[in-house]
Amino acid sequence: MRFAAMNRALALGLGLLFAMPVMVNCADAASNYRQHCAKCHGEDGRGKTKAGQRLGARDYTDPKVQASVTDEAIAKSIKQGYTDKKTGRQIMKPTQGLTDAEVKELVAYMRKFKKD
Repeated sequence: MRFAAMNRALALGLGLLFAMPVMVNCADAASNYRQHCAKCHGEDGRGKTKAGQRLGARDYTDPKVQASVTDEAIAKSIKQGYTDKKTGRQIMKPTQGLTDAEVKELVAYMRKFKKD
């Protein structure tokens, strides 16, 4: 009985040990937003930065804007960038170095900008 408990504890400890590098490398959504998005979309999500105004960044505080785009479309823009369909001009470069989980968290973070 004691041997089984020790094995479980050892297995749990090893599992946590191997998971720690993954947890350490995952930045939180707010940090990722500041690093990858705020330059254009602004800290508040309104897109009123110089770069955001020049590029036509969306105002993610606007409920109409939020309703006009799906989570999947936002995630795709984060991962692959965004090209204006009318002009063919690349508006947003792909974001490098984010995991799928971090992209999902980033989308959820951006959804919180919506004003009711």
